[in-house]
Amino acid sequence: MSEKKIRALKADEIECRVSNISDKGVTLLLYKNARVDQAILDETFGVYGWQRSHRLVGDDLYCTVSIWDEEKHIWIAKEDVGTEGDYEKVKGLASDAFKRACVNIGIGRELYSAPFIFIPASVVQIGEKNGKRFVRDRFTVQSITVSEKKVITSLTVANQNGTEVFSYKERKQKPPSKTEEPQKPKTKNAGEKDRQSALPEFTLRELDILYDELYRTGVTEEALLKRYGLDSMKDMNRDIYMRALSGLRKTRTAA
Repeated sequence: MSEKKIRALKADEIECRVSNISDKGVTLLLYKNARVDQAILDETFGVYGWQRSHRLVGDDLYCTVSIWDEEKHIWIAKEDVGTEGDYEKVKGLASDAFKRACVNIGIGRELYSAPFIFIPASVVQIGEKNGKRFVRDRFTVQSITVSEKKVITSLTVANQNGTEVFSYKERKQKPPSKTEEPQKPKTKNAGEKDRQSALPEFTLRELDILYDELYRTGVTEEALLKRYGLDSMKDMNRDIYMRALSGLRKTRTAA
């Protein structure tokens, strides 16, 4: 089968979801919905060039998306499992499994490279009802550019008024001068500090892994932040992230 290139998502095909609210501001996650996946599958492979199916394995619902290979006359399949949504359990599981299977094919894979999106409280409307905070604003992706390797290189997010509230642009590393020799750390500890400071920002994929573990264990995001003395996920560094993830993975699945 001659490989067909799956294009990157357009700005209006990406939705923003508030993941955490604190006194300092809010954090957002980017996601796509099943209708976008269906449209791109139709666009890339044709209406009759793909199919989906679902099967239960224990309590888990799996989705298989198959692409027709015109040369070999066989179906090429990709599969993934869904996680339960906040409502309409079966429908939510089916939709989530389908979206994850589509990521395996390559649709929206660039979202896993999204930067950490934090919007300060000074530019967002935060309300409170019955002791629970909520955000009055609605957010949309205003612009996005993606590299050939499916990595987000720039991103802007705006509110319902069209005001830009978040902007990101990938920093290009300057190649070292031929006349300059890299400085070696004076001590082992100094080298470790340099390594830690060089670690990349959190990606959407890393946050997804952490949130999947929170969902599996039933631990709330507020409990996690309180455990490590943080106000928001923005304050989490690499060391805390690894400790939190390790601790969650040792925790039993919620009943």
